[in-house]
Amino acid sequence: MKKGRFAFVSIVLILAVFALVYYGIQFTSNLGKTDQQVSAEDAASRLAKLYGKLGVTTEAPVKGQIDLDPVDVAASLPDISKFPIAVEHTTDTFLELFSSTEKAGSGVDGWLTEVGEAFNQAGIQAGGKPASVQIRNIASGTASDYIRSGKHVPDAFTPSNELWGEMVKASGVKTELIAKRLAGNVPGIVMAKAKYEEMVSDYGAVNVKTVTDAIAENKLSMGYTDPFASSTGLNFLLTALDTFDSSDLLSETAVQGFQKFQANVPFTASTTIQMREAAKSGRLDAFVLEYQTFVNADDFKSGYVFTPFGVRHDSPLYALGDIGPEKLEIARKFAEFALSPAQQQAASDKGFGGQDGYQPELPAVDGAQLAAAQKLWKEKKNEAKPIAAVFVTDVSGSMAGEPLNRLKESLLKGQKYLGKDNSIGLVSYSDRVSIHLPIAKYDTNQQSMFVGAVDSLQASGGTATFDGILAAIKLLEDYKQTEPSARPIIFVLSDGETNKGHSLKDIRDLIEAYRIPIYTIGYNANIKALESISGINEAASINADTDDVVYKIGNLFNVQM
Repeated sequence: MKKGRFAFVSIVLILAVFALVYYGIQFTSNLGKTDQQVSAEDAASRLAKLYGKLGVTTEAPVKGQIDLDPVDVAASLPDISKFPIAVEHTTDTFLELFSSTEKAGSGVDGWLTEVGEAFNQAGIQAGGKPASVQIRNIASGTASDYIRSGKHVPDAFTPSNELWGEMVKASGVKTELIAKRLAGNVPGIVMAKAKYEEMVSDYGAVNVKTVTDAIAENKLSMGYTDPFASSTGLNFLLTALDTFDSSDLLSETAVQGFQKFQANVPFTASTTIQMREAAKSGRLDAFVLEYQTFVNADDFKSGYVFTPFGVRHDSPLYALGDIGPEKLEIARKFAEFALSPAQQQAASDKGFGGQDGYQPELPAVDGAQLAAAQKLWKEKKNEAKPIAAVFVTDVSGSMAGEPLNRLKESLLKGQKYLGKDNSIGLVSYSDRVSIHLPIAKYDTNQQSMFVGAVDSLQASGGTATFDGILAAIKLLEDYKQTEPSARPIIFVLSDGETNKGHSLKDIRDLIEAYRIPIYTIGYNANIKALESISGINEAASINADTDDVVYKIGNLFNVQM
């Protein structure tokens, strides 16, 4: 009995000693390391272990025929019916009007919708005939694409600001300014109060100059929106360039200043909605927003400070083309109606006119210069930290037919928007994962192999979405060993249904640890499933239905690549 008890005690002591030695090794191995370093090592170990079990295959590269023609914006735009009519015309003689989304929607964003409906009920005449308006709700940048490309030119256009009007004019479309302002608004930098007070203490004031300085010095985490699509994003880009060289927005001094601050911008959002969601995460110190949106957003009414910048967003109204005297008369009477005291009070009730004392700090900019500034942004935004992207394509059986055809079309046409200084790779997944294109600089050779890889995709089998994402993370982490300055991005193109391999729950911690944005593009998809992936690291999710997939993906690639 004593021997048995002695043996048991001995085993316990041995186990205790083993445990002390083991945990002592673990503890001392982590001495001097930050929690972030330990976490990174744990993530790398876990990634290697999970990836090793996937059985990933590598396909032989196949070259395809590349198309060197420039992007055809008109061809990529869907039929105009894709964008909703906010106000239907009620008479045979009517004015077709494109309006920006902050005023032609509904609720607090429906001021011009209500103005249009009231105008149509007022019995107003033009040329001795009953007159009305038809208002289409369409973002300023997208509307500008339709007008400048000639895909669809309405009778009139009321963008958020005058910058789009100048770009339309520079494209050769005849424009006549009917009203410089329909409703007052301004763009601004929205900053957390604590950071605002810190900025005032360090820099003496908060404005675009001190903000760009703080970003360049890596003292401020701020995001802004796509200057090709967003009025506020375009305004911010121009104001930033102006702070670097007010005499020439496109000078070498301006370019160098832009590159220095852009290198530390953590986030460029495709839309205002995406920007707002990122802001809610608390990972941004500041972001850009229009004042009318700011005052109507419960999330930002307290704890944030709004600082206006750039040109005003006063919703000018332009007549376009040779529309004739009757439609010109409707445009003028509509402007007069919108500017009446009753309609201006309605605008005020919805948050417009709240910063009427603000005077523009950016001088008028020629439309050709605006287009050149957009081009500069596209070419230089990733130069300091080039993007490394992996396209993860779903080739499961559920993608057979139209979904896979659209996936191929969107990649083959969208690849024209990929910046040549960036690097890309491509994997596919069904039951298993295949590497079709290892990550490399997107030169003509890589472009040809990307086209060949996309052309070769065929659908069959189950759907192991998260195995595909795991493989993409591993490719990107391996690539960063040789190109540590590269910024990783993943694009998942799928119908959103997962029935094989790992689940989101299995790898969510890795996605969070590596902080790689995962943009998802859905084809006849379970959009909620894809949104749950993109939402982890503040990326966007696109519902790519048949007629606008190429345009949407082109915009996404234009911003992120």
